[in-house]
Amino acid sequence: MKKMLLGLGIVLLGAVSLSACGNGNDKTAASSQESTAASTEAKVTDQALNIGVLPAESAIPIILSKEEGFFDKVGLTVEIKSFTSPNDRNVAVQSKELEGTIGDVMTAAAFKKNGIDMKITSGILEDFKVLASPQSEITEMKDLDKHTVTLVPNFILEYIMDEFAKKDNFTYEVVEIASFSARSEALLNGQVDAAVYTEPQASMLAKQGAVVLGSSQDLDIYGGTIQFMDTVLDERPQDIAAFYAAYNQAIDYMNEHKASEYADILTKYQFPDAMSQYLDSKTDDYPHAQAVTQEQFDNIIKWSKDKGQIDEAYKYDELTDFNGINAK
Repeated sequence: MKKMLLGLGIVLLGAVSLSACGNGNDKTAASSQESTAASTEAKVTDQALNIGVLPAESAIPIILSKEEGFFDKVGLTVEIKSFTSPNDRNVAVQSKELEGTIGDVMTAAAFKKNGIDMKITSGILEDFKVLASPQSEITEMKDLDKHTVTLVPNFILEYIMDEFAKKDNFTYEVVEIASFSARSEALLNGQVDAAVYTEPQASMLAKQGAVVLGSSQDLDIYGGTIQFMDTVLDERPQDIAAFYAAYNQAIDYMNEHKASEYADILTKYQFPDAMSQYLDSKTDDYPHAQAVTQEQFDNIIKWSKDKGQIDEAYKYDELTDFNGINAK
């Protein structure tokens, strides 16, 4: 963080100095330099960050950061609050129980619409899969035309499904079922023709006979995010930088260890054995925290507005702040 901010300070100072040549603003330049220097020396606060997560792959780096002591190493206190549904998480955000959460771009936009000031600070690890029921005899995505799909509407799951429908030119009917377990049962029993799930649920259902038709990564869809309250970003930027320093240490840990070596931690957070098996089956390294691209952001915002979820197309700069992942 120090290197980035100091570099930024030099650029800003240079710009101010050029202006000062004509306007006599040497004091302004000095003030800017002092302010930048002070910000580089800010220490991590002793205030806890309360982070909301769902039982999915995206939560693992945060969980490992806490359980393997990476947050402790950077001097940050993090409390993890687990939720079983996005709606429960949203209620916690609205009641100000959380400073940060895992969500998606459309969630950030919906929060903004409802007066909750949060910004997207990075993407997440995710791979959502579309699965067909064992009884459906559907083996290709295009065969879902005029069939039923269970998912949580208005979130990334529906966006992924809509993108597949657009690509393969088919229509489908959404069946809304509240809980993970009830949706899974409906899929496996043939009450619905397909479902959209992330890991580890997708691998579990595939082992029980569900057919994987496609993955969000097939379409280069990466709309999941980590988000923090504007007040935290404004008042405690050093804490966010520390959060991501620990997060990236956890990513390195995941790349250097088999999931079976930390399976007991995943079990503690109610992850099934299928999660460890899925992680160990992956061949590519996980990347450090990355920004959500503007193209991805704009596409999802347009979709959200077209769906009537939001009234205006928010701009990239309005809902994103990637200073934390860029800090050195």
